[in-house]
Amino acid sequence: MKCFPIFWLVLSALSGCQPPPPIDAPPVQITLPAGATFGVIVDTLTTRGLVGEPRIFRIYARMKGADTKIRAGAYSVPAGTSWADLLDLLTSGRVLTETLTIPEGFRLTQIAPRVGEITGLAPDSVLALLLADSMDFRWGVPGPGLEGYLFPESYWVARGAPLDSVVGAMIRQYREFWTPERVAQREALGMTEREVVTLASIVQAEARLESEMPVIASVYHNRLVRGQLLQADPTVLYALGGYRTRLLYAAMDSVADHPYNTYTQPGLPPGPIGAPGERALEATLHPAQTDFYYFVARTDGTHVFSRTLGEHNRNVALLRPEWERYRRERGQGQG
Repeated sequence: MKCFPIFWLVLSALSGCQPPPPIDAPPVQITLPAGATFGVIVDTLTTRGLVGEPRIFRIYARMKGADTKIRAGAYSVPAGTSWADLLDLLTSGRVLTETLTIPEGFRLTQIAPRVGEITGLAPDSVLALLLADSMDFRWGVPGPGLEGYLFPESYWVARGAPLDSVVGAMIRQYREFWTPERVAQREALGMTEREVVTLASIVQAEARLESEMPVIASVYHNRLVRGQLLQADPTVLYALGGYRTRLLYAAMDSVADHPYNTYTQPGLPPGPIGAPGERALEATLHPAQTDFYYFVARTDGTHVFSRTLGEHNRNVALLRPEWERYRRERGQGQG
């Protein structure tokens, strides 16, 4: 309905009509903070040009029963939106959302910056909150802490969402993985939930190809059954606090007694070293049936598996020229 100036105040109160916007006017971006009073919200709408008569708008919103139902968040409002449509938008909570993608294998130190960008918090602050004491008890995950339990996935998150809501979404996605059938399979393996996630995080870090995950999982399962050291390079890198793709063995002495050093500590480390995805978790719950105890990586990311240490050493020797050539081409030298 077109509004004429002489009837503007009356029609605004009755129908929420707005004067026509300039041609090709862009949408107006606004953010309504949590806990803001209705007066503060009206001031924001007025300042951004969405409401021209704040006093009458207040009366109109109260007549509609909308003044107590407006939801916090970031909104994109088309210029010239009527008061009726504006209140419908703000009370329905159709906030702007962004995609938050957490890749498989990410650690808390890598997750924090992405979460910070969405929530508007500094990455260091996010990380400190994620690493706070008793977070595993608070969120009901096996622990220790939240490492490994913020499920890697793509999430649609409202810009400026509270940290707890983002973490809660990730934890819910993690819990959804544990169907009754998967719990039964875990129990059949004689493993705790923490042990499965921990081993899956190692499988995730080792595997470049999804097809190899069940075989890599079988190697570690076989070592655990035999009581053999896992000797998983990614756990040592985790102990070192780095993200290098190649372990420098000279640095291992500095973490010789670290609980995550599976070259010196028996069994699984205390907890996950990253967030395993569904495929790594499935591979850990359903490992291939093999008699492999060793594997060595090729430069293309695939692996050669072997049954004995002698076979493994021969495979390492056969692949050494390939790796030396690979490192020379990338200027990495020896080590």
